[in-house]
Amino acid sequence: MSSLELLLGTGPSAGGRLSGGCACKVILVGAGPGDPGLLTRKGYDALQSAEVVFFDDLVAAEIIDLLSPRTHRVYVGKPHGTAGLSQADIAEQLIGAARAGRRVVRLKGGDPMVFGRSGEEIDALRAAGIEVDVIPGITAATGAAASTRISLTHRDHAAQVTFVTAARQDGGLADVRGLAGPGRTLVVYMGIARAGALSVALAADGVGADLPVAIVENATRPEERVIITTVGDLADAIARHAVRSPALFIVGKVVETYVPVEATAEAIVGAAGASTTRA
Repeated sequence: MSSLELLLGTGPSAGGRLSGGCACKVILVGAGPGDPGLLTRKGYDALQSAEVVFFDDLVAAEIIDLLSPRTHRVYVGKPHGTAGLSQADIAEQLIGAARAGRRVVRLKGGDPMVFGRSGEEIDALRAAGIEVDVIPGITAATGAAASTRISLTHRDHAAQVTFVTAARQDGGLADVRGLAGPGRTLVVYMGIARAGALSVALAADGVGADLPVAIVENATRPEERVIITTVGDLADAIARHAVRSPALFIVGKVVETYVPVEATAEAIVGAAGASTTRA
């Protein structure tokens, strides 16, 4: 019998704890883009009261550390390049925990309703007669925009912004026609493995090879990296800099507004008549 079965009383020697009378609710909580300080107060409160928390790869370890020692932690992630648990398996575990009368949280990186596969889990839980609450989080795109100071909309550059995942369910590249170019910002989630195909698709749609792209790796985290490149050089830049997940792309003229934090600090110090040196 697994540790989860022991907690829930659902194993072969559990004595039938799955009888009725439970609240049967699952709360989907957005953990935000990485910085634990960006977790919402409501999300924090839900985690503090949870008895079982199911989490995946994009949830920062610092947020998991906020859980009570009494909270059972269940990893249901899908590490890059591996199959991991199926959505059906994850839904089955959520349903089992809820029916056992436990206070259940499904913790997801970013916002659970933006490329978080929450729709599939909500459908499965509703079909099982289980109530679902959702507590939103800061999605990676807005987290990256804030940490890089690249405004996704800008009166001089972009009156339209689109979020797209590069990975369709069938494994193909998402349709990006009409999403990038003058007056538009395109933010691409989960695009590392499809960067070359993305560049080809954008070029076929008339997007210039010199349109700037910001690759933001580990947005809002201490190890965040920002790499400025172009649509034509995107795949090569990823290879040169060994970019790894989690990372997203900001595509558009708004990227030209990017100024590294170090350069901003030097400008401020310089304006005060002092000098700076870098290690």
